[in-house]
Amino acid sequence: MIERGFLLAFDSATYTATVRYAWSISSVVAGVPVSRAIASAELVAGRRVAVALFDVGQPVDALVVGVH
Repeated sequence: MIERGFLLAFDSATYTATVRYAWSISSVVAGVPVSRAIASAELVAGRRVAVALFDVGQPVDALVVGVH
């Protein structure tokens, strides 16, 4: 399942992101892995992201697969 989200922070050392999913007003998920195919220069706070969720019950079991 692909979900929309907002990038709140990006850690280039671990290539992980802090994301707020579009369907959640206040819930923030930290430690979401980011695809290495996305250049770190593109991962600026405030950008919208596409997140592949592998297990809906585990929001960290995901991968940021795109920015827009």
